[in-house]
Amino acid sequence: MAAGVELGFAAAVGPGGAWRLRSSYFPSKIGGRPAWLGEVGLPGPAALRCGRCHQPRAFLLQLYAPLPERPDAFHRTLFVFACRGAACYRLPGPRGPLCVFRNQLPRRNDTYSEEPPPEEPPPGPPSSPPSRLRDGAALCRVCGCLGPRVCGRCRRAAYCGPEHQALDWRRGHRRSCGQHGAGGDSADAIPEHNEFLFPEYEILIEPEEPEFPADSSVDPEDEQGAVDTSKDLKEQEELRATGSAGEAFQSLDEETLEAMAKHETEEDKIFQMFKERVAAEPEQIIRYCRGGEGPIWVSGENIPEEKDIPDCSCGARRIFEFQIMPQLLNHLQVDSLGESIDWGTLVVYTCADNCGEGNEYPEEFIWKQDFSAGSI
Repeated sequence: MAAGVELGFAAAVGPGGAWRLRSSYFPSKIGGRPAWLGEVGLPGPAALRCGRCHQPRAFLLQLYAPLPERPDAFHRTLFVFACRGAACYRLPGPRGPLCVFRNQLPRRNDTYSEEPPPEEPPPGPPSSPPSRLRDGAALCRVCGCLGPRVCGRCRRAAYCGPEHQALDWRRGHRRSCGQHGAGGDSADAIPEHNEFLFPEYEILIEPEEPEFPADSSVDPEDEQGAVDTSKDLKEQEELRATGSAGEAFQSLDEETLEAMAKHETEEDKIFQMFKERVAAEPEQIIRYCRGGEGPIWVSGENIPEEKDIPDCSCGARRIFEFQIMPQLLNHLQVDSLGESIDWGTLVVYTCADNCGEGNEYPEEFIWKQDFSAGSI
């Protein structure tokens, strides 16, 4: 990742491009199964269960974010998981339905070549999702995470827990179970997609362009004046629409009214700043700037203080690395007539010292902020 703010965008990947999302190509991607980086110390099923409903979390996205100045982090990826239960998102703050893990490897390692991956697809037909790691550890047929549980009948299909074993049985394992001898490896092939997984996209990274380029003919002061004018007109319309409501507030003292007005004004200002910052690239789903510019908040409510962000287990403080934008929800197919998964922004903080020897997946910290009621 380069200096300054970088933006991530979701890009559809057809069947012919799925090879780019495999582990050996160090992808940044949304949904599907995780493309694990290191193969030692993967988070187990217990670590990936929702902190509220205790169901398995689904893989949400991963971001390839190497640190060139660190030999031990020549390869480095952050993995985010999210619960599929909408009710688990009612409360803001940390943990709960979300979690994030970090893994890193030096350039010379036991898993990947020291040379960059080829830019051409591998020969032969597309391969199905891996069922095992190179060291033999089994992966869940449904979610692609560690699968210590096996089908009691065929002893081949692996799962992270009973929920995914039952799902796979309904989806067709009941028909293929025990057919390995007659049907060959095709009977064990893992379906690319299922209803538990989020839709899969590649994440393309681009630097954020300056708000006012050097050759721009727009004067920032003139633009600010235009914004202020439109805001004044909006306020006048609101005053006309709510003129009769003034009587309802006559019972409130002046100090209370002033406090309410100030809060609403600050809240409007923060949300307006958010909208203006993303207006140039409204489809952005990621904002990345490790240790640099902080996140842009969608509300003045529930912004974490320094004490709210726990230090890493190594003792170092955690710093902002990237945030996930609400636009990602448009790609996840989570809208429903009832309650849906929702957030204003998800903010990831990671160890400032980037601790670890590259052979484990330490858990980092993620904070959920929701839109305020007035900005929706």
